[in-house]
Amino acid sequence: MASNKILVIDDTTVVRVKVREMLPPGNFEVLEAKDGVEGLNFILQEKLSLIMLDFLLPKMSGWEVFQKVQADPELRKIPLVIMSGRKEEVTEKIQEPFEYFEFLGKPFDQKQLISAIKLAMTKAKQPRPELVPVGATVAVKNSTFATSGVANGTVVAPSVANTAMPTVASNATPSAGGASDTEINALNDKIVKMQAEIDGLKKQLTQVVTFIKQKIK
Repeated sequence: MASNKILVIDDTTVVRVKVREMLPPGNFEVLEAKDGVEGLNFILQEKLSLIMLDFLLPKMSGWEVFQKVQADPELRKIPLVIMSGRKEEVTEKIQEPFEYFEFLGKPFDQKQLISAIKLAMTKAKQPRPELVPVGATVAVKNSTFATSGVANGTVVAPSVANTAMPTVASNATPSAGGASDTEINALNDKIVKMQAEIDGLKKQLTQVVTFIKQKIK
């Protein structure tokens, strides 16, 4: 039985077969998923050594799958290669440099595939900030959230040395100076709005950069 499992999530059969054929012989099993929902089920059920994720998928987009994986402390440790024929589709949602996963542009050859897999495995080993579930904690007045974390659908805990972040249970009775359920919900709403604004700004920036590049040509 194969000791390593590689999951290829892509709605195009040709791409899935291409990845399978390009992988060098080894002690691994290739699993295939044709949409985001099927892919996420594999991720949740199987013990994977690598995920290859197309960014545009039916039923559930690669961006949605990415967010769910990154929100789980264990799943986000799995080496990840995001595939797309248009890199700007990825950078609209996720800023470069890609610290914890590798990007593979389509079409690709065997050398590019192997290189992307190796880089993904290296990046997956890098230490990452601890996740703080939205709603589980409330930041004090002067604390800040890392914008890159918000843009990826997660909230990254601020440095303990700079800010204090008291934990508040969502169903707890607020004490003097504590945070009520209303305040927690308001904070969650602000985070959602902040993420939307960041996504919008990044999209505008991408458009400006594309325009400049076209003019330079």
